[in-house]
Amino acid sequence: MSRVSVEKRILGRNDLVAAANREKFDRAGAYVVNLISSPGSGKTTLLEKTLAALSKRLKTAVIEGDVETDNDAVRLRATGVPVEAIVTGGACHLDASMVGRAFTNLLPLTVDGLDLLIVENVGNLVCPSAFDLGENEKVALVSVTEGEDKPLKYPALFLAAGVCVVTKADLLPHLDFDLAALTANIRAVNPALKVFVLSARTGQGMEEWLGYLVSRASERK
Repeated sequence: MSRVSVEKRILGRNDLVAAANREKFDRAGAYVVNLISSPGSGKTTLLEKTLAALSKRLKTAVIEGDVETDNDAVRLRATGVPVEAIVTGGACHLDASMVGRAFTNLLPLTVDGLDLLIVENVGNLVCPSAFDLGENEKVALVSVTEGEDKPLKYPALFLAAGVCVVTKADLLPHLDFDLAALTANIRAVNPALKVFVLSARTGQGMEEWLGYLVSRASERK
C-alpha cells in the first residue's frame, strides 16, 4: 500500500471529524483560529497579550497543544481565560479528534457563550498545515529571528493561512533582517494573505491585530 493512499485515508477521516467540529463551533457562535508556527516564534507570548487585551471585549477560550508538558497552558490560564491542554505525547500536530474532545471539555467553562476560540498548535511549520481542525482560519506566525525565506521553504502553511503575523518586531533594529524581503516572499506564495507586523512585548502593531480578531468574531453573531 502506498504512502499517498494511507495519507489520503488519514486526512479523509480527519476531515469528517473536522466538519463535525465546525458544526459545533458554529452552534457555539465562535470564530475559531488555528495558530501555527515553528517553536520559539512567540506564539504563547502573543497569546498572553492578546487574551489580556481582549478579556473585556470578547468571550474567549483556548485549546493549547504541545508535545510534552502543559507549561504553556498554565501560563495562559493565568490570564483568567478558560484553557484546555492537549499533550500529544510525541505527535507533531493536532488533529480534529483531539480538538473535538478538548472543545467538549471546555464547554462547561464557557456557559456564558463564546466569541473566540484560539487553538495554539504544536510548534511545527509542516504537519499542522495539512490537518483541518474545523477552524475558520489558519494564522501563520513567523518571527523576525527566523529568516526571510520561511514562506518559500514552507509554502503549504502560507497557502493555507488567511493571516500571517510577523512577531518580535521590537528586535528589528538589532538584527540583520530584511522585513521587505519577508513580505515579498509572503506575497510570492500567497498574494491575498493579510499581514500584521507586531511586537507583543512593546505593543507595537497589537491594536490592528486585536481589531481584526474582534471584527471577525463579530461577524459570527
